[in-house]
Amino acid sequence: MYTLLVLLHASIWILELSVVVVDARLLLESPIYSPSLAPDPPFITSMPAFSPDIAEGRSKHHLFPNRKLVIAFSTTLGAIIVIFFLLCWLFCRKKIKKMEDDGFHSSDGLKGLALSQFVGKYSSFRKSSQKRSLIVTVMDFKKLEVATNNFRESEILGQGGFGCVYKAQFDDKSYGAVKRLDGGSQDAKKEFETEIALLSKIQHPNIITLLGYCIHEETKMLVYELMENGSLDSQLHGSSHGSALTWHIRMKIALDAARGLEYLHEHCNPQVIHRDLKSSNILLDSNLNAKLSDFGLAIQDGLENRNNIKLSGTLGYVAPEYLLDGKLTDKSDVYAFGVVLLELILGRKPVEKLAQAQCQSIVTWAMPQLTDRSKLPSIVDPVIRDTMDLKHLYQVAAVAVLCVQPEPSYRPLITDVLHSLVPLVPMELGGTLRLPHKYPSAHQDS
Repeated sequence: MYTLLVLLHASIWILELSVVVVDARLLLESPIYSPSLAPDPPFITSMPAFSPDIAEGRSKHHLFPNRKLVIAFSTTLGAIIVIFFLLCWLFCRKKIKKMEDDGFHSSDGLKGLALSQFVGKYSSFRKSSQKRSLIVTVMDFKKLEVATNNFRESEILGQGGFGCVYKAQFDDKSYGAVKRLDGGSQDAKKEFETEIALLSKIQHPNIITLLGYCIHEETKMLVYELMENGSLDSQLHGSSHGSALTWHIRMKIALDAARGLEYLHEHCNPQVIHRDLKSSNILLDSNLNAKLSDFGLAIQDGLENRNNIKLSGTLGYVAPEYLLDGKLTDKSDVYAFGVVLLELILGRKPVEKLAQAQCQSIVTWAMPQLTDRSKLPSIVDPVIRDTMDLKHLYQVAAVAVLCVQPEPSYRPLITDVLHSLVPLVPMELGGTLRLPHKYPSAHQDS
């Protein structure tokens, strides 16, 4: 605004100056102006004489037409200048308003950083970045040190392939989980970048929330919302052996995971394939709501040739076509979901060691018994055995069998899986099932 006022004053000054010049010129050419009355300039020794007739002729035939022409020209020039600066001002206002509407923010190392400023360093991000992204907060390393008690071992929540996850308590008494990635391997860097690029564009109740990130020398950190009940893997296969997870709670967890996966497959554009879905990447909050996490291996359709992707994942969850032929589709995630569903029903790990050099997958072991109604109840996790309607058990087993089919085309879409699970989850837990009085209430399940 200040610049505009300066320019406007300048245009008015130019207009006034041109009027002054015209007035001066008119005065010099006026017949009442007598050269004899004016002092001679010291550097002029002689001046041609002009007759009164000639001067009078100039005043009549030359002065007044020039005056009208100069005044018109000066007025037009001043108007053009004013209009020009007015248009510039309107253009600047429109551009500023557009920037504000598009959500541009100034960068601040401690308060926040727009994703576009961060991903500009990575060409792989620019191909998939959307017009509008959430704000990814840049965390200060010293504050993360304080929040985690200097990354004390007692604050460790879990450990992954590239580092540990620490519990953090911040100054405002809020909590978070800090995943610390030590080392600078290319795989670790790529997963770090992918995680930020994806989670900064995703908001869903069943997908983990990324609170921020930090880069300190060779150490990179991701900060998530804290999930108080840890992972599904630790609940099922840890010291409690799934004792806190009733049948209805397990079905709710399966439904939550299916909803998160459906969002990735059906509502993200381009489609996102998680590629590492497993029980340890399904986290549970204080109310046992499930959220998908760990998107470091996820890919977006269209970014690269999915038939020629480096094999990644966890043994026991990897689909056969991806393991053997390298073919990756959304049905690969459906296979992994089927394995998680078997873990919830049977309480067994995805791969169990039989001998020193021999292992057996849960799919190979369970498939012959899942389709036999006389055998199925006996292989259910003892913690929940005889606590469910057998009809519901058979339905869930049938869904799991379809999900782990060797041929991808025989597997259902995750949307179909979701619709199959909704009627098996009590209304109080997010489904449509009305519990009869003879079964435990949803409140007791929780």
